[in-house]
Amino acid sequence: MRCEPFALTGDPASLALQVRGLIPASESVSPAVSEIVARVRERGDVAVLDYTSRFDLSGAKARPLRVGEDELEAAARGLHPEIRLALERAIDNVMRVATAALPEAVSVGFEGHSVALRREPVARAAVYVPGGRAPYPSTVVMGVIPARAAGVPEIAVCTPPGPDGEVPAVIAAACRLAGVWTVYRMGGAQAIAALAYGTESVDPVDLIVGPGNLYVQEAKRQVFGTVGIDGLAGPSDLLVIADPDVDPGLVALDLLAQAEHGPATLVLLASASESLLDAVRGRIEAAGETGAVAALVRVRDLEDALGLAQALAPEHLQLMGAGAEALAPRITCAGCLFVGSGSATAFGDYIAGSNHILPTAGAARFASGLTPNHFLRSMAEVRISEAAKLAREASPLARAEGFEIHARSMEARIRDNPPP
Repeated sequence: MRCEPFALTGDPASLALQVRGLIPASESVSPAVSEIVARVRERGDVAVLDYTSRFDLSGAKARPLRVGEDELEAAARGLHPEIRLALERAIDNVMRVATAALPEAVSVGFEGHSVALRREPVARAAVYVPGGRAPYPSTVVMGVIPARAAGVPEIAVCTPPGPDGEVPAVIAAACRLAGVWTVYRMGGAQAIAALAYGTESVDPVDLIVGPGNLYVQEAKRQVFGTVGIDGLAGPSDLLVIADPDVDPGLVALDLLAQAEHGPATLVLLASASESLLDAVRGRIEAAGETGAVAALVRVRDLEDALGLAQALAPEHLQLMGAGAEALAPRITCAGCLFVGSGSATAFGDYIAGSNHILPTAGAARFASGLTPNHFLRSMAEVRISEAAKLAREASPLARAEGFEIHARSMEARIRDNPPP
């Protein structure tokens, strides 16, 4: 794996930009995605099946888009007991964390009126589960369980079929265990378009969540506004901040684990220890090629490392060693924070209970990992029993904005609520 050395001696933000530049910007796929989206809107199932045949099945005929409930049941029955146990434990842990994240109802009372904030789930949500390199049943859990915690009544999952035209059995089983009965054999930009606009076989949804390749993310961007999305998830990244006495074998293993996500993945180690950086580099280079890129950053001290972390806003941030762990309360820009040498990022990908659908490419500066809140809409409920005072206060403002009838609409209530 390619390793690049850096030394932080100046502005952390400048170095963060330089490091992110190790991952070249992808050529725009916007025109190609626009064509796919338009064709799916025009031709529905025919277009989706045609793209599935071309992109996923090497020209072979695609199977019907929807997976039968009996197929989901059979997949769950045939699941290896150890994998079933892992999925069930992951479902339980993610549900416990998601439920704890649910917002409480809020009502604010005033003299003569009240404003309550209600949170209502979307009616239909879809979870995109990537395919390609391997099936990802863990993403089924991470996408579906927050939706269930939020109370979404209809949840669908879609994933590209394998070379045999089928949804991988472990994905089908995970859907069944997570309580999903609507599963589609489709992936890519065509799947996002079908979920947004609907086809003969695919019911349109209100919200689409989940990771995916460049085409999937560009399709999410293009259909946003017709439907909601969780965000645009790019290639994965991990920053490890480590004390000098941390086991280099553990550090290298954690970096290599994230590098398994393949091309365009960015993994970083920040440390003041030259010997630790060298030891980790040797292990990474000996591991072979993954397509990922590693940046090994020598910092002067932990304050430098903190500045880099805040500027980089990594998807995953791992603190290893007592000194690094002490930075945890000061971290504000990370998709998910892992504190302690035992807290490998890989646990968060599967079973810790945190979510692995996280903001990437520095989006942790303004975005959050997937929670039930992504599936909830906040709606104010206003009840006014005594309108006169509000009308007298607000009508001059309405007139200042040129809205005479707004002012008169409020003032009409004064007669019904005469001042004492």
